[in-house]
Amino acid sequence: MLDDLPPDLGRLHALRIWHAMWLQRIDDKIAALQKREAEQQHGQQARPAEPEWFVELGIGDRRPPAEVHVGGCYAAGKRRRPVGRDEARRLLASGVRACSHCQPDTALDILDLPTQPGLATAAR
Repeated sequence: MLDDLPPDLGRLHALRIWHAMWLQRIDDKIAALQKREAEQQHGQQARPAEPEWFVELGIGDRRPPAEVHVGGCYAAGKRRRPVGRDEARRLLASGVRACSHCQPDTALDILDLPTQPGLATAAR
């Protein structure tokens, strides 16, 4: 049998304490990682559903609607609020720009939109 441990009791106790400290560090790290994974899973399960439609808001005091998007659009900015299907249709019909990436006008079956709000009223 290979015996590479020190022969005296003092050094054996020191090695045992050192290994116990390392085991505690490893156990603490395992517990922290398990807690983080559990929190991430809980966060994913508790996350509210992505809205079906949302409007990107402009800059300023009143934050006017700038662009309509389908929920989950990657091209939308950070200033946004969810809207219902009817409000998305109303906003698009009133001249708010439709996102060229997710094309909410196509998804809402809107065939002809005014290209610019000023031109829609001036042509009448």
